[in-house]
Amino acid sequence: MDLLRANLHKVRIPEPTNRIHKDECCVSFDTPRSEGGLYVDMNSFLGFGREHVAWNFEKSENPVYLHIVQRRKPEPDETDRPLKKPTLLAIGVEGGFGEQEPEYDVTYEIVILPEFLSLPFPSVDLPEKVRLAVDKVILAESADRKQQLASWVADKKIISAHAMDLQQLDNGVIVPPTGWKCSKCDKTENLWLNLTDGMILCGRWVWDGTGGNNHAVEHYQQTKYPLAVKLGTITADLEGADVYSYPEDDSVEDPILAQHLSHFGIDFSSLQKTEMTTAERELDHNTNFDWNRIQESGKDAEPLYGPGYTGLVNLGNSCYMASVMQVMFSTHPFISRYFEKQSLKAAFAISQADPTLDLNMQMTKLAHGMLSGKYSAPSQEGQEGIRPRMFKSVIAASHPEFSSMRQQDALEFFHHLIGKVDQANPGNHELNPCTGFKFIIEERVQCPSGKVSYNQHCDNFLTLSIPLHEATNKEQLEAFHEKKAAMDLDGKEVSKEEIVRPRVPLEACLASFSGGEEVPEFYSTALNSKTTAIKTTGLKTFPDYLMLQMRKFVMGEGWVPKKLDVYIDVPDIIDISHMRSNGVQPGEELLPEGASCGNKAEPARPVADEDIVSQLANIGFNYFACQKAAINTSNAGIEEAMNWLLSHTGDPDINEPISQDPMPAEDTIDEASLQTLVSFGFPEDVSRMALKASGGNIERATEWVFSHLEASSSVSADSSTNNVKDDDSNISDGSGRYKLMAFVSHMGTSTHCGHYVAHILKDGRWTIFNDNKVAASVDLPKDMGYLYFFQRISS
Repeated sequence: MDLLRANLHKVRIPEPTNRIHKDECCVSFDTPRSEGGLYVDMNSFLGFGREHVAWNFEKSENPVYLHIVQRRKPEPDETDRPLKKPTLLAIGVEGGFGEQEPEYDVTYEIVILPEFLSLPFPSVDLPEKVRLAVDKVILAESADRKQQLASWVADKKIISAHAMDLQQLDNGVIVPPTGWKCSKCDKTENLWLNLTDGMILCGRWVWDGTGGNNHAVEHYQQTKYPLAVKLGTITADLEGADVYSYPEDDSVEDPILAQHLSHFGIDFSSLQKTEMTTAERELDHNTNFDWNRIQESGKDAEPLYGPGYTGLVNLGNSCYMASVMQVMFSTHPFISRYFEKQSLKAAFAISQADPTLDLNMQMTKLAHGMLSGKYSAPSQEGQEGIRPRMFKSVIAASHPEFSSMRQQDALEFFHHLIGKVDQANPGNHELNPCTGFKFIIEERVQCPSGKVSYNQHCDNFLTLSIPLHEATNKEQLEAFHEKKAAMDLDGKEVSKEEIVRPRVPLEACLASFSGGEEVPEFYSTALNSKTTAIKTTGLKTFPDYLMLQMRKFVMGEGWVPKKLDVYIDVPDIIDISHMRSNGVQPGEELLPEGASCGNKAEPARPVADEDIVSQLANIGFNYFACQKAAINTSNAGIEEAMNWLLSHTGDPDINEPISQDPMPAEDTIDEASLQTLVSFGFPEDVSRMALKASGGNIERATEWVFSHLEASSSVSADSSTNNVKDDDSNISDGSGRYKLMAFVSHMGTSTHCGHYVAHILKDGRWTIFNDNKVAASVDLPKDMGYLYFFQRISS
């Protein structure tokens, strides 16, 4: 006790704003349920496992800790009871999901380092300051729990601003309890009742081309009547009714829905549910044959345990992150950087004051958690896996989408991860694990004069279009479509097992990437006019690891966006040597640098093509988002705008009006912003254009550049442009022969919904990583990948 009193000045009473880490060690995945329990520093409120708490004492000299130990209670023999259905997409709050975890007995004691002297708690003999401080730590919400709750509750439906004063017309409309049909077509499903005038109209086209004929949204565009409810979702439990607000472009809550329904004679107490809500329909789209095959559902798979076979628990739509990280920590650069060459103790020693906010520390923690095998052991429920909450918090810091609990695009996360890790390892090419993923793309543009220009830029993945006309099973496809058409006439449906999908070789996708394409409106400095040029693309260097993204979202018939239902035949070994670009060749004449006339007009503020905007808006997209899509693709066409929309649906400002601030003039562009873009490797002239087009905003300017990769050549062509940064001069190069080492598959109608799963070739066999489930692959769905990872074959 005297030792504790001598160190009272090291004990702090936590404030409400303090982050208290009492659920997990900040340098490992030890918890109060681990064998040694968890030690909470009573000064910094950081948590440490038994093996690591001495490191903190050496670094901070804080000797007083609260030792927390949780031990599982024996489960009582109770009759199974049905779980209460959640009404809110939230956890730990009323109406939300219960965690359904077993109960634990918790014990506490005060421990003083370095001797690990223990004092019982609670005890009246303890100093009052210690009793008060410990009580506050025990009662406080942990840092992880606070962030978890905030992220989930953020997705709760909003109360519509139009609900309380909604105008309802006295037009005598009475809605019958059954027998509904669209007022403008023959649709009898996916029907929406406008709550102002009682019109019953069909819903929008949906991602896969099914759904209605857009009559409900067209009615809103004509009348501006704001709210509609989906017929078939109205029951005595009105909270389950699907109410949509067109001006707010979202599903909303109508607090007086009962009153609004009674206006049209609807007795909701007697209605039965016959239609899925928007969220349920999304889930239904995912629950199909592809979902089961990608996850290898129903297969008697052998669970795998040990080093490199540790699962990652889903934190709430975090499978996109888990799939990518499993692949990354199966590559030599990431294993070497964060596991083999860096211990947990070394990472902690150089970390900032709060290691939970240090990217290097959390990357090292994750690497050791996944690769050591310490947390990969069989249990009653199978492998428990680890919860990478601290890593997610750091890697997603200040990112509005990745920090949420919403599903995200695995490709966007990969790109974000590479950027963050690259930024954290400046100038150190041997340590930087991202170097092995980088390569240089070289574009060659030839105008009708015969003269050429070359442009280079650095990237870390290739996006490949899927040429369906190159399918190898055209005869089977034709026979299937004839059979389906005949069955449709008879009112029959084709079973999921009978569906025939196009099979396109990966070689055809690679050929499509490197093949020539026309560049309209190309300004030729040889002809002093705009013309149509031919652009071919190749790789100046071949990376150690090549990542390919399959572009599966395209425009269907009637300009309806859809996900390609297609198989990609991917060989185990590929050779892309023919895709190497060797720069200027003997006999080639470069285009003159700069324009021959000095009367370049200041580019006007870009204006969206109204035809493109209206077509996209009719599909159901927000009007302002459609404008941005058209502008950011230079009004190239509906398909280009659609592809831009599909890849930017998660942007926080996607539905906000375009800024009407005057564009900065040439001499008023912020030089710091310009130099920032130039430091990213973008040409100065393209950086100026991007800043003008984005009102000077660096983030939007960066987006503009990536949406206009051809800008440096389509505006004015210099003879040869090198956009490769000095830091990229050490990019690896070698043979063009690769072997497939992993792929990430996606299930769902959009990359921002559904589920992601990784398959990785480990120790000579394919392994499926499905969140915390890790098993030997039985039926490898290699042809259904979204992201493919290849490793160079050493010569």
